[in-house]
Amino acid sequence: MFIKNLYSIYLISLRLPFPEGRTLEKDDVMKKLAAFLIPFVGLKQGKHEFEYLIDREFFEHFEYDDFNSANVKIDLLFEKKSTIMELTFKAVGVVNVNCDLTNEPYDQSIDAELTLVVKFGDSFNDDNEELLILPHSEYQLNVAQYIYELIVLSVPLKRVHPGVLDGTLKSEVLEKLEELSPKEDQDIEENDNGEEIDPRWNKLKKLLNDK
Repeated sequence: MFIKNLYSIYLISLRLPFPEGRTLEKDDVMKKLAAFLIPFVGLKQGKHEFEYLIDREFFEHFEYDDFNSANVKIDLLFEKKSTIMELTFKAVGVVNVNCDLTNEPYDQSIDAELTLVVKFGDSFNDDNEELLILPHSEYQLNVAQYIYELIVLSVPLKRVHPGVLDGTLKSEVLEKLEELSPKEDQDIEENDNGEEIDPRWNKLKKLLNDK
């Protein structure tokens, strides 16, 4: 039996203004995160499917503002067994971030997966990122934190605009580098696709690799 939880309903309600022009406050956002609570006690043994559509407002709950925007779909396969539960998270989509070198915004692809095993014990323990131990008295599981970490950790530590890598980006950083560079002839290079690359990008990429 499969159960589908459409988080898009949450996103629509989150954007609705209150009367007199007021908008949802932080407490209201936190209440909306109840959509991520899975009451597993009421679920039958077997596989259950949950679907969440994540945008930038989701990350405000965690006070994380590195993303200019976000559009990520989470498919969660929740399998309840007699003594354990197995959760498989799959994240696919894009987040818009600023390049570490040029500060230019770009879309960073997200394609990640996380498997979590949930067992029961005397006390709560989440020291192992792939194993969660819940007290025997627990009856629900909040998956928001795992979704947050899955998306954030799938973004490269060094965020580089694709235009830096292929030499096609026009940026003020490049112009500044032109001003600071010795006045000498610059040979035009080509990338693997035969496209012309301004050699000054190689200097920026070298700075990136030296971090």
